[in-house]
Order: sequence, then structure tokens, then C-alpha cells
Amino acid sequence: MANQVKEKTNMKDSVIAYLKSVKLEWGKITWPPKQQVFVETIYVIVIVFIFTIAILFMDFIFSGILKLLHLS
Repeated sequence: MANQVKEKTNMKDSVIAYLKSVKLEWGKITWPPKQQVFVETIYVIVIVFIFTIAILFMDFIFSGILKLLHLS
């Protein structure tokens, strides 16, 4: 019984120490400016759109090739 209380206290202390270190590290983060985040988000959206269109065209091409091979 005494071991369980000791383990719970030890675990509680470990969790508190972990959260304190997280808070300390959180303060060291340097966040980029809003403008940079906005521009890079637009870049990601554009690149995803381009890749989506490219995969769509490849799907059309390969589907057409497979249909031609199946008809032969």
C-alpha cells in the first residue's frame, strides 16, 4: 500500500517536472511573422493543387492506355 502512494507521488512529480520543462522550452520558440506564414501556406496550397492536377492527368492517360490494351 505504501508503495502505491510512493509511486503515485513519484509519477505526479515526474509529470509536473515534464510540464515545467515544456513551459520552459515553449518560451524559447521563435515564431515566424504572420506574413511569412501566410505566404508559405499559399505556396503549399498551390503546390498541392498542381500535384493533384498532374496526378489527375496521369490517371486519365493510364486509363486510356489500359482501355486501348484491353480492346486489343
